[in-house]
Amino acid sequence: MRLSRLGVPLLLGLLIASACTTKNEGVSTPMPGETENIVDSAPYLCGLVPERAFRLVSGVTKSFEERATGTGDNGNCQVPAVEPGLLEVVWIQETSGSSREYLDDLMDDRRKVFTRHGAMKLSSDLGEGYAVYFPEGPFSDRPYQVTARFPCGGKGRIVDLALAKVAKGRDGIKDMVELMRIAQKRYGLLHRCTPGT
Repeated sequence: MRLSRLGVPLLLGLLIASACTTKNEGVSTPMPGETENIVDSAPYLCGLVPERAFRLVSGVTKSFEERATGTGDNGNCQVPAVEPGLLEVVWIQETSGSSREYLDDLMDDRRKVFTRHGAMKLSSDLGEGYAVYFPEGPFSDRPYQVTARFPCGGKGRIVDLALAKVAKGRDGIKDMVELMRIAQKRYGLLHRCTPGT
């Protein structure tokens, strides 16, 4: 009888302790208020996204390789190089094969989809663009997305960034906007043009 009275509190204590234990899947979990700001620093993933910032935002700690396809004008890059990717970067430039009207159509499609899912509009210094979280549907494999259309060197450009996950304690939408800010700056350096001109 005495043993059973001691067993109940002990059992309850073990149940509570096990309920509060979380699995660690290689994702960092910063404490509230301790999240670092995103900064621009080499090396870069897909030429546009600082690796350190990507790791900070996503919480990913493992090593990986990237895979890029396309050209400097129009292409796609994925990290890691196998499906499903944790990060995807798409860039499209106005060319003879990708006219301004084509970019208009692409941006119209993005605007419709993003705004239908409650997207946040980007500030005008980033051009026309939106950041959104897609919790379900065809984009749920990389639910954190940002798209922007901006001029650079007199030509229209579109850059899309998509993340599979965001570390606990991070503001995914805010982080995506900051990553886009850095990506546009890097894009300008790589393509020898000034974003916004």
